[in-house]
Formats: sequence, C-alpha cells, structure tokens
Amino acid sequence: MAILGSSMNVPDGVRTDRGPPMAIPFQYFVVALGFLVAGAVGGVLSSLAALPGLGSPAYAHLLLVGWICLTIMGAMTQFVPVWSGVEIHSRRLATVQLWLVAVGLVGLVASLLALALELLPVFAALMLAGIWLFVYNVGRTLLRARPFDFTERHFAVALASFAALAALGFVLALDFALPVLEPVALDRGDVRGAHVTLAVFGAVTATVVGAIAQLGTMFTQTGTDPLYRGLEGLEQATFPVGLILLALGRGAGSTTVATVGAVGVLVGLLAVALVLVRRLAASSTDASPMTDRYWIVAAALFAWIGLAAPAWLLDPIGPGRVLGYPDATALLVFGVFGFVVVGTLYHVVPFIIWIERYSDRVGLEPVPMIDDLYSRRLERADLAATGLGAAGLVVGEFLGLATPVVAASATALGVGFCLFVSNMLLTVHRHDPNGLGYVLRPRLDPTEPTVAEGADAPEPDRDRS
Repeated sequence: MAILGSSMNVPDGVRTDRGPPMAIPFQYFVVALGFLVAGAVGGVLSSLAALPGLGSPAYAHLLLVGWICLTIMGAMTQFVPVWSGVEIHSRRLATVQLWLVAVGLVGLVASLLALALELLPVFAALMLAGIWLFVYNVGRTLLRARPFDFTERHFAVALASFAALAALGFVLALDFALPVLEPVALDRGDVRGAHVTLAVFGAVTATVVGAIAQLGTMFTQTGTDPLYRGLEGLEQATFPVGLILLALGRGAGSTTVATVGAVGVLVGLLAVALVLVRRLAASSTDASPMTDRYWIVAAALFAWIGLAAPAWLLDPIGPGRVLGYPDATALLVFGVFGFVVVGTLYHVVPFIIWIERYSDRVGLEPVPMIDDLYSRRLERADLAATGLGAAGLVVGEFLGLATPVVAASATALGVGFCLFVSNMLLTVHRHDPNGLGYVLRPRLDPTEPTVAEGADAPEPDRDRS
C-alpha cells in the first residue's frame, strides 16, 4: 500500500483497517500534548527554582508519564493492531485506561506540588489501574500475533516494564503516606532506582527501539542485509537481559548485577544507534521532519552512550547515575526521547487524518499529500527552537552554566514544544471535520464491536516483509 506524499511505503501485510477508530489514538495524542505544554511551563519554572513543593518529581512525571508515556500508550494501541494484523482486544478499555492515567497524573502532580502527600496513594492507584488496563488490553491483542517479530518482542518487553513500574510507583506513593518499605527491609532509594530504570529504559526505550526498527526502515526506504540482521541480533541478545539485570541490581542494591545489566543495555543501544545512522545515511528519500529529527536522535544517543558507559561502569547504582552520566539527563530525555516523539508525531497525526478523511477520495478528486496537512513554517520554527533549547540545556547541565543561560534554554525549548503542539492542533482543526471536541469525547458506545465481547477476531496477518 503506497501512501501518497508521505515519503514512505507501508510494508506488505500491514493492515490499517485493523486498528481501533482513529479518534482513540488521537485522544491520547491530544491529552499528551496538553501535558507537554504543562511540562514546558514547568521546565522554565524549574530552571528558575520556582516550582513549589516536590517540584522535581512533579515535573519529571509531567514529561515522562504525561507526554512521553501517554503518547506511547496511544501509539501502541493503534500500532500493535495495525502492524500485527489483529483487532484491538477492547475499544472501551482503550478509552477508559487513558482517562484513569490522565486524572491520576493530574492529581499526583498537584499533590506533589501542594505537599499533600497523604493523597498520593489515591491518585497513584488510579494511574496503576489505568496502566494495568493498558497492559492487559494491548497484551491480549499482542498475544494473538505470535510468533513475535523484532518489533513485537520489544513491545512485549515494554508492556512488562509498564506493569512493573506502575506497581513500584504505587508502592513509592503509598510509602509517602504510610511507611511500608522499612518493615520489609527495602531501601526507598533502591526501589526508586528500579522504578525509574523500568520506566525510562523499559517502557520508553524498549518501545522506541521496537518502533524505530520499523519506522526507520519505512521512512528511509532501506532494505535489510547481514550487517543489519547482525546488529539487531546483538541488540536482542543484550538489551532485554541487560534491562532486567539493571533493574534487579538497582532494586537489590547489587553493584555486580547492575554492572552486568548496564553493559547489556549500553551494548544493545549502541547497536540500535549504528543501525539508525546506517539507515539514515543510506536513505533514498527526501528529508522530512521525521528524518531530520532522527539524525538528532542518533547523535544524542551516541553522545549519551559515550558519557553513560564510564559512569555506569564505575557506579551503576548511584542515585545520581540512574539515567547515566549525572549531567546528561537532558541529553537522553530531550535529545533522544523528545525528538523521537516529535518527529514521529509529525507523520503519525497527519497520517491518521489523511487515512480517515482523504484516502477514499484518491482518484476521484485532488487530495493533499500527508506532508501538506501541517504547517511547514511552524515545523521549521519548532525544530530551530527545540534544537537550540535542547542544546543549551545539555551544555548548561554539562558545564554547570549560570541560571539565566539554563532558563533561556528552557524557555526556547518550551517555545519550540508549544509551536509543535500548535501545529498538531491546527492540523486536527483544519483537516478533521469533527474537530477537537469530537476527538476528546469518550468512546464507550455499547454497540461498538470488540474482541473482548466476542466480535469476530480475524486471524493475524503474518505475511510481512
């Protein structure tokens, strides 16, 4: 199936008709964009030390859970059925899980900022329920796609990480109000280390690796050769095992186990970075918002690995080294994760709109290309602002620059993200005939067929190149 004007080809066997209604992933993306705006404001205030209460964890949850993880949850809810050729297990759960996590996160952040720590377990329980429903719903969908390919194996790792990190997060929230770790001789710092490891390198990184394996191939239109297969085999042999050992080692306070796990994670991600650079360099397509940002991702990933390797080999369980080199957090969060999410959404959001509104008009009337649905001027402006802001934060964090420099960089990054959000929302407003209100309306129509309720479940289409 060729998608006009998309600068990519959808591989044979991918079934866009197997996904849930397009409004369901759109709900996730729009809500996540709202959290991104809140996170951008929080980043500026954090750089000025102006966030009240427990501002640092509140800011981290806004970005990692509200923006990145909700985007991943929406993308997986759409991508797993489409890529694996099976129906989503339940459309109702796909909607319910979003609002449980979103409401729980708003309450959690507010409680952290207001130091209302006794309320944390309530909101953490809502997030736990939402995330576990997501794991169950997508997991039941994914199970029908066996045997797993490279992407599906990484999605399975990500789902397991989501389940574990949500449980640990609830325990940490409960421990604020009612000490539960000390009686069982567990160190809060160790539990937090395992929680963050599973969140960042399990839920987020495993999803990114699995998605890049397909998206990188599609958007560069490159093939597969023995070197690609060898690097992917190396990653599969090292990263998942390394992730488990790193999380277990940190949770148990074992430097030896955590070091072995750290080596596995680093070797696996190095293989991913090499594959990505090789595909981008061999690309036969024109530059696009996605490939431009993926070049930044590749450079940031190499730089992060170079800094994290000596830090983790010396002390992989130190509280300041959970995300690698102590002063390279911005490099990983914004340089790698941020540009992956933004670059991918610059295709995914217009693609969903194009499929829903224009695909059935091809050959009957002139239709726009996918890349014509968003504002190219805003896209260039947001790339300049986010690139400048992220670079300033990375350098400022690494060199310990003065607060005004860091604040200016955070402001530039926030402006860039707001431009990106505006571009995406304007795209929905201009080209989705139902508008944003329709997108955000919960979809709990009892007449909707779902596999969970006995609707016909077609056999998975495994004929994929």
